[in-house]
Amino acid sequence: MRTIWKGALTFGLVNVPVKVYSATEDHDVSLHQVHDEDGGRIRYKRTCEICGEVVPYSNIDRAYEDDGQRVVLTKEDLEALPAERSREIDVVEFVPSEQVDLLTLDKAYYLEPDSKSPKAYVLLRKTLEQTDRTAIVRFTLRQKTRLAALRVRGDVLVLQTLLWADEVREAEFESLDEDVKISKKELELSASLVDSYSSDFDPESFVDEYQKELRTLIDAKIEAGETFDVAETFADEEAEGKGGEVIDLMEALKASVERSRAKKKDAG
Repeated sequence: MRTIWKGALTFGLVNVPVKVYSATEDHDVSLHQVHDEDGGRIRYKRTCEICGEVVPYSNIDRAYEDDGQRVVLTKEDLEALPAERSREIDVVEFVPSEQVDLLTLDKAYYLEPDSKSPKAYVLLRKTLEQTDRTAIVRFTLRQKTRLAALRVRGDVLVLQTLLWADEVREAEFESLDEDVKISKKELELSASLVDSYSSDFDPESFVDEYQKELRTLIDAKIEAGETFDVAETFADEEAEGKGGEVIDLMEALKASVERSRAKKKDAG
């Protein structure tokens, strides 16, 4: 796996340097659009609707439009935002794991310790396991501030981005407002049917049949010589950063607890 981001998990005065990796990948076969007569690749040009010229990426800014008004945001404008420069995954609070709605879970990332000693990393992992808590964190990735859930999967800390509250739609269906009567017998039969299908979930027993058959079709065409020679160059960018390491973990923990207690006392 390739590191996509480096930073530090912070809670209180404790600092846990980490490397971030994508935990999932798309297995779909990538398809392009081509001319049906000669197999030539169909390309799309970035054309300005005013002057009609093809615009290079270096001359493209971003904009927001509302009620016929357009506000242009330059690269300098976006780079000036403080969140863009942050390399910290800041723990906001620790919540009971069952309170995290599965509907809000989004992209998942693995976190790897990025220091000479993984003690702080392991301590946080074990603490989350023992308390059955999920850490709610804020961090910045690809120019966006993200809310995420930090949880444990095996021996690894997993960072899973969360949708913001206003991104989740309310389920409002008039059909569900009806008073539906379900008999005891119907419920028993339904439960019996569920029981007949009951099993332990094994993700590896399920296969994407469409992608499997698509791959078989492509391989058959390659073997039959139905191909065109193409040459393309791809460039990968890797964002890097570096987080500091706390020298005395116990002192940082004690100081953080004392500070948290003092805040609660002042608030009370």
